[in-house]
Amino acid sequence: MIQSDETFGGSFPFTPHFTDAAGFRMHYVDEGPLDGEVVLCLHGEPTWGYLYRRLVPAVAETRRVIVPDHMGFGKSATPPERSYWLQNHIDNLERFVLALDLSAITLVMHDFGGPVGMGFAARHPDRIRRVISANGPTPFGQADLLDRLTANIAVSPWFQWVLKAEREGSLEVVLGHLGFNILSTLKLNGFENNNVISDTWLSAYGAHFASPADCLGAIGWAKGLAIGAHRFEAPDAPALRAIRAKPALAIWGEADRTLRAEHFLPLFAELFPSAPIHRLAEAGHYCLEDAPDAVISHITRFIGQA
Repeated sequence: MIQSDETFGGSFPFTPHFTDAAGFRMHYVDEGPLDGEVVLCLHGEPTWGYLYRRLVPAVAETRRVIVPDHMGFGKSATPPERSYWLQNHIDNLERFVLALDLSAITLVMHDFGGPVGMGFAARHPDRIRRVISANGPTPFGQADLLDRLTANIAVSPWFQWVLKAEREGSLEVVLGHLGFNILSTLKLNGFENNNVISDTWLSAYGAHFASPADCLGAIGWAKGLAIGAHRFEAPDAPALRAIRAKPALAIWGEADRTLRAEHFLPLFAELFPSAPIHRLAEAGHYCLEDAPDAVISHITRFIGQA
């Protein structure tokens, strides 16, 4: 059993925190001054808070950095009786944020952390101060949202594999062994920086998927897409006006094969027409692994100015 205090060779040295606010044992990192602005970092598939290990100390010098692990990921519990659809993750995040009474939040979102974070923003726009997308979609009621999602799925190797595996009945079997095939899964999504790969790194990303029962979160996110179970949160008019007025930043690894820039950056630009967009030519889907220094530089500079 993975112990909650594992640091993976000192690469994840943060004190573990836990809350049952969302109805399961949810792990989160909480670093920096407790009275500082909150930077809330949301991971996606099939990662966990480890993705933000370099960003945390860079930001925690002046801000409170909170990095939760979604249900079924990282050091959070994987309850067998729960559903792992997008709307369930939004509910969990809402309960988490309200329990900690977080406000003036800077959202930093990667992968499905984008829809989760934007779903929370639709419900509580008053608690958001800034929005940062790091290869994280920003669905927020855009009229062409479904068209762009459909077009992206048609050219994404990951989504095409998910649909095929679900049709053939192999989705649960393959993703139920993520502890063994974590690298191939990351590579399929668009992971470019081979220099970061080590036994410690592989252990950090694979260890929490030790058995099929530990993989329900990863399976649920993929299966939810295949069967159309995910539901985007639709903002009302006041929420849309409020979020559009927030400072925003997009950072996008252009070698992302899962979430193509041509399909998702227009969604961001429509919502935040005057916001800066930084394209990273050599980085892939996991921009925080492929180009950490560039991503951290853009984020810290933006937070310091906006």
